[in-house]
Amino acid sequence: MLDKNIAIEFNNVGKQYRLGLVGTGTLKHDLNRWWQTTILGKEDPYLKIGEVNDRSTKGNSDYVWALKDISFKIEQGDVVGIIGKNGAGKSTLLKLLSHITAPSTGTIAYRGRIASLLEVGTGFHPEMTARQNIYMNSSIMGMTKHEIDIKLDEIVDFAGIERYLDTPVKRFSSGMTVRLGFAVAAFLEPEILVVDEVLAVGDAEFQKKAIGKMKDVSSSGGRTVLFVSHNMTAVKQLCKSGIILENGQISYSGTSENAIEKYFAFDPNEMAKPFCKRTDRYGNGKIRVNNIILRNINGKEMTEAFVGQYLRIEFHIDVEEGIDLSNMVVICAFLDMFGRSSVTWGSDEIAHDFGGIKDGVFSLVIPSLTLRPNTYNLKFVISLNTTKLKDLCDAMNGALQLTILNDDFFSKGINLHANRGYSAIMPANFE
Repeated sequence: MLDKNIAIEFNNVGKQYRLGLVGTGTLKHDLNRWWQTTILGKEDPYLKIGEVNDRSTKGNSDYVWALKDISFKIEQGDVVGIIGKNGAGKSTLLKLLSHITAPSTGTIAYRGRIASLLEVGTGFHPEMTARQNIYMNSSIMGMTKHEIDIKLDEIVDFAGIERYLDTPVKRFSSGMTVRLGFAVAAFLEPEILVVDEVLAVGDAEFQKKAIGKMKDVSSSGGRTVLFVSHNMTAVKQLCKSGIILENGQISYSGTSENAIEKYFAFDPNEMAKPFCKRTDRYGNGKIRVNNIILRNINGKEMTEAFVGQYLRIEFHIDVEEGIDLSNMVVICAFLDMFGRSSVTWGSDEIAHDFGGIKDGVFSLVIPSLTLRPNTYNLKFVISLNTTKLKDLCDAMNGALQLTILNDDFFSKGINLHANRGYSAIMPANFE
């Protein structure tokens, strides 16, 4: 029984799949599962095996847990962002809540009616018109024809498809389909609204309207929203709470801002390794960074700098024989805690030629480091000729960290504040 202020509760929920096959994969296993669960009333024997869903490693079992040991409670009226890498289990979690598939273990309880928008065109019949699909979907949700008639104009206006109301949905673009699907889901006034990454298909205007509508649904109607997205700006704007899924398990649950910060945080153990042993890098290795040193105007190594201070970012590289460094393109950026570029420099934009590099060392020199006080991660990308993936030699999103300290940069006694945004651009040169 749910507490009266709880809208959704997951209790030790898990979902297991057998890779590449339906059922257990063999008649023997299927019969054994049927005998153990149906006849003897015991637990499914195949739930005792299996591995977590880590896509980056080769597994030893044919069984994988898309979700495992998922437990959380969501209060009524809360807006929760569910974030994680592709394959982390986000969509599986929403499908379990929406009854598209059943959990292998655990229980799910919720209070109220659920409206789900999980995939483009979910629940729409392609041969039916937009009007017919609105009435069909609304009826499935339990609304009467009179209730649908009252909401019809609002749905059509929000979706922006009035001209195509009596056109079969199969002739709609993916963006138009998403507009219609979201409008139907949101205006049916469900107690729980579940929205997957599909909003990314819509244009910027529609995304803004959709986020605004979800805010209205939660604040004015006291309804609960679960929102899955890779757009961290949208998650930060919309969501009060955040859940991070990693390899099918919850790695963090708390405020949305803390969740986003932890999601983009780089592994301190990885960053402590020498560059030659770092595994969080990618590229063909024709040019490879073996060290980066931050230096002040006197050449002294540093990990902290004051606002407005001189900074030299010194790169030490190894180069395969025969590589022409005059074709090298280097991009550097400082990322904020949300993984956004606060400032970016590209050697191709300032027409710098690295052909004169000596001893495999070059530097990015920043005369005045006008970033607001905060901790930043250094990102670099090194490629040959272009910045296309096939020409990528070496790249790392969290090569090292630099902490910018407060100072009376503008005038004595007036300090910059870390929560007032980030600098967009500043002069710098490669040497």
